[in-house]
Amino acid sequence: MTHPAVLTRLVEEYERESALRAAGPHGPVRQQMEDVVYTLCVSTGTRDIDAALAAARERLRTAWLGDAYDPEVAAQGGRTSSGTAG
Repeated sequence: MTHPAVLTRLVEEYERESALRAAGPHGPVRQQMEDVVYTLCVSTGTRDIDAALAAARERLRTAWLGDAYDPEVAAQGGRTSSGTAG
């Protein structure tokens, strides 16, 4: 998963581009919006913006927990798949 600082920037950029687009869609804003949507989807491993925003916001909400929140790590009692402490 992408670093929380990057996700924060992407979500803020998406919200800013959404506001600009609502004011009147035009070429550069539309392309910037498509770029942000694509990057958010790739960064979160999703295929649509609603899922990407939900995944990014969930990651940001739980970021303070660190890797301990990783379901794989939690399911293995704090150990990663390599057997080391997460």
